[in-house]
Amino acid sequence: MPRTFAIGDIHGCAKTFKSLIVDKIQICNSDIVYCIGDYIDRGKDSRGVVDFILELRSNHYQIFTLRGNHEQMLLNSSNSDDAFELWMKNGGGHTLWSFGISTISELSPVYLDFFNSLPFFLESEDCFFVHAGFNLFEKNLFEDTHAMLWTRDFAGKSKQLKGKKVIHGHDALSSFELKSQDLKRNINIDGGCVYKDIQGMGSLFALNLTDMEWLEVKNID
Repeated sequence: MPRTFAIGDIHGCAKTFKSLIVDKIQICNSDIVYCIGDYIDRGKDSRGVVDFILELRSNHYQIFTLRGNHEQMLLNSSNSDDAFELWMKNGGGHTLWSFGISTISELSPVYLDFFNSLPFFLESEDCFFVHAGFNLFEKNLFEDTHAMLWTRDFAGKSKQLKGKKVIHGHDALSSFELKSQDLKRNINIDGGCVYKDIQGMGSLFALNLTDMEWLEVKNID
């Protein structure tokens, strides 16, 4: 039986991400891995994170990647000065530096295609995967893409979710808070990996959805 994992917000922590995949998960081609967005910004090696995802895919590993609000800010940054400024305030400068560019117009088409192709949510047999959550007050909650990227304190149920768990991130939790969650309900998998200077945070987590067990790597970037 293939194993299924979900990985929280990475934010440019490429060494930590690789250690989680290679050392902790010990990934096999039969495994299915969902990454719930925010591969870039704040950390030092956003390009390294994306390159590793693309390398895994080229070697036929099943890596499914969602769009986070930071990927959306990157894409929006070419549309207006205000959007660019918002991105810079949220760690975008680290991403530009890691790619060796000064604006997104200089980004290689390979990377631009990657960011543009990221879906807002994915559905499996047992779960919905989304970066932040869903707007449960929306008649069709799958149309509110802003909520999927930005909502916080996501909790609740909807018939549209078919009784499935929602696996999300975006709102960083301490390791204690994350591990204390009821795994029968919606689950936040963001352990604030990039915030290693904040007490209780600084770990990248994968949730093994096959065995419902946490895998953790402390930030080594």
